[in-house]
Amino acid sequence: MIMLYASQRDYDEMAGKVPEGEALWTAEDLAAMGAFMERFNQDLVESGEFVDANGLAAPVHTRRFHSRDGVPVVTDGPYPETAEVLAGYTIIECDSFDRASEITARLGECPVPAGAQGSAYADLRPIVDGRADLEG
Repeated sequence: MIMLYASQRDYDEMAGKVPEGEALWTAEDLAAMGAFMERFNQDLVESGEFVDANGLAAPVHTRRFHSRDGVPVVTDGPYPETAEVLAGYTIIECDSFDRASEITARLGECPVPAGAQGSAYADLRPIVDGRADLEG
């Protein structure tokens, strides 16, 4: 699973919620990013390595569930202590972790305006089929 991260500001930029003089992304930048991601996914479909991909709603639409002293606690997002959030994911199926790494590294080619570089990144983690995959 390729987990794509971004910041709340990135979401605000995509939604047009950043004042024009403060925006890092232009409409052309957003279109170029969208076109890149469409090509990225289409290449995976064509190679037979694509399984699924989705973007996630803004952090404000998040609910965190945990337990405190055995009592369920629900907290609504966004979470100010979190600089980056999971923004989307792509699930691939390929021959090796090295191949998955090659695919994930291609995301570094995504066009990004100079001021926004470094705010987005991706993590790659294998999906396990069961507990036995966690051993060893």
